[in-house]
Order: sequence, then structure tokens, then C-alpha cells
Amino acid sequence: MYNKNEYPFQEETFEIIGTCMEVHRILGRGLLEVVYKDAIEYELNLKGFKYAREKQYQITYKEIILPHMFFADFVIEDKIILEVKCKSGIVDEHCAQVLNYLAISKLRLGLVCNFHEKSLQYKRIIF
Repeated sequence: MYNKNEYPFQEETFEIIGTCMEVHRILGRGLLEVVYKDAIEYELNLKGFKYAREKQYQITYKEIILPHMFFADFVIEDKIILEVKCKSGIVDEHCAQVLNYLAISKLRLGLVCNFHEKSLQYKRIIF
């Protein structure tokens, strides 16, 4: 059994990954990311999740707010960032991107889900 402090939001994570698996099972692989995001949004609504899509975060540098922002694909239950990819594998850059998003958002958990492969790939990232 995992320590819940080591793996936060286990139940929500299980539901989100299951949702992504269902989307992948129905749509298959290799479509545009936006198609998977649309299907995920549909499923999140069906399941009653509270979420924001393309949630905008400002980046502060010293005493200023930088003009460019980042947009998390989904922020679910104000706890979890979900980044949707359709690339050849989950690579270090995807993980670094989510780690940066977690640092800026002050959230603890991010998921990268990749729809490009034969079966859904996912990685949990804890900050």
C-alpha cells in the first residue's frame, strides 16, 4: 500500500486516468490533441468533475508579471493538472513542462497522458 502523502489524490488520479483510457479506447491513437481534449471534457462533465480547461496562469518575475502566461490543458478539482499529449512517447520535456506548471500554480500533482501510442501512456508528476 502506498502512503497517501507520497501519492496524493489517488482516487481522483485513478478516475482521471480511467477517463483518459476510455477516450483512448474509443477514439484510438494519432488524432490531434484538441480532439482528445474535447472528449476528455465531455467525460469530465458526465462524471461531475469540477475543472477548468486551458486554465491561465500568470508568471511573476521579481516584482513584475510577465506578459506571457501559461495555459494548463486541464486543472481538475483545483488539485490536479492534466496535460494531454499526442506525441511519440512521454519525454523529459513533457515532465519538465508539468513540473514548471506545478511550481507556478502551487499545485502538487500533475498527469501527462499521451494518446499517440497503441495504448494510453501516462505519468504522474508530484511536486
